Amino acid sequence: MQKARKMIGKTLTELVKNGGIIENIPGNSAKEALTHSVNALTLPQSLDRETLLKAVLERETLMPTSIGNGIAAPHPRNPLSITDSEEFVAIGFLKNPIDWQALDNIPVETMMLIVSSSAKSHLHTLSRVHFFCQQEQFLKLLRNHASKDEILETIACIEKEWK
Repeated sequence: MQKARKMIGKTLTELVKNGGIIENIPGNSAKEALTHSVNALTLPQSLDRETLLKAVLERETLMPTSIGNGIAAPHPRNPLSITDSEEFVAIGFLKNPIDWQALDNIPVETMMLIVSSSAKSHLHTLSRVHFFCQQEQFLKLLRNHASKDEILETIACIEKEWK
């Protein structure tokens, strides 16, 4: 008999609720899009906008965070000084596709900005994001710039199947 997989940390549903969805992010480069995204976010009081932007841009210089299928998952290299309850994933829809140096050569149209409080939490979140970005049902929602409610409902439904 197979045991149910135990969810560690926050669900992706909770993380996206915390981060929200940003529409029509302007920019012609990853740096421009990330700058506009960070400026558009509602951040927890404990997180400084400049600190977040600097950390995300530094990570991009090491290696682009494009993960394929027109999606990038930018994130700081190291966890930031926030609490577990302040972690988030913000989904951003770009105004223009951007060459993010993806291995599949597909320009990025959607970003999923990940902000975590610990390395363990970050790895679990990155794993969830990667899993969802392989699900055709989820990819279709992103391609169509679906509403926050549709995206959250789909994520919750898939996560419920995991339990």
